[in-house]
Amino acid sequence: MRILIADDHRLIVEGVKLKLAELGPDTEFLVAMDVNELRAALRNEPSPDLAVVDLAMPGTQGHAHLSEVIASLPGVPVIVLSGSEDPFLMKDLLAIGVQGFIPKAYSPDVMLSAVRLVLSGGVYVPPMMLDESGQIAQSPPPVATPPANGPADLEERLRQLLTDRQIDVLWLLSQGKPNKVIARDLGISEGTVKIHLAAIFRALNVRNRVEAVVASRRLSGSP
Repeated sequence: MRILIADDHRLIVEGVKLKLAELGPDTEFLVAMDVNELRAALRNEPSPDLAVVDLAMPGTQGHAHLSEVIASLPGVPVIVLSGSEDPFLMKDLLAIGVQGFIPKAYSPDVMLSAVRLVLSGGVYVPPMMLDESGQIAQSPPPVATPPANGPADLEERLRQLLTDRQIDVLWLLSQGKPNKVIARDLGISEGTVKIHLAAIFRALNVRNRVEAVVASRRLSGSP
């Protein structure tokens, strides 16, 4: 079995290799530590039987690199490793074709079990994604409402479009803070900030940071 591991942290790579070697003595590994190496690995022959890819790597833009991996390796299961534990983010990634999402806070044994499930044709869904009925938690759809008239109305409308964490990111963005500072203030990685920004841009139908701030102000009726 040939496994592609894409992550920019050598300790993570070596830890994943050590655990996944338990899949069998014939297990081989192909390693990529940034997007350029990942693209080169996708051209490598023979193709891997499994891809384990970090959500936030040097050179990534949102989760475009995951879409690229999925498109380049048809039929090959792709599992995401991430420091984020946002269930709605996980749901979005499963929707584009990822077959598993493993938070880096999980134990090596859980990772190995998840990989075995995916290799057997299943999809690994972290317990945090499930609601009380055992179904994947659904994010609330946007709701059309009359124009807002103040800060309280603005927050109400934003909550109909964004998750609580995305609203936190938007507030800090409106203060002119860069991704590095937003990540530090919220205790998340810069990669996760970029993913939240991409989701905010989609929800507000904008293309960049400035347009996102302007759009949020328009929701409140401010000039």
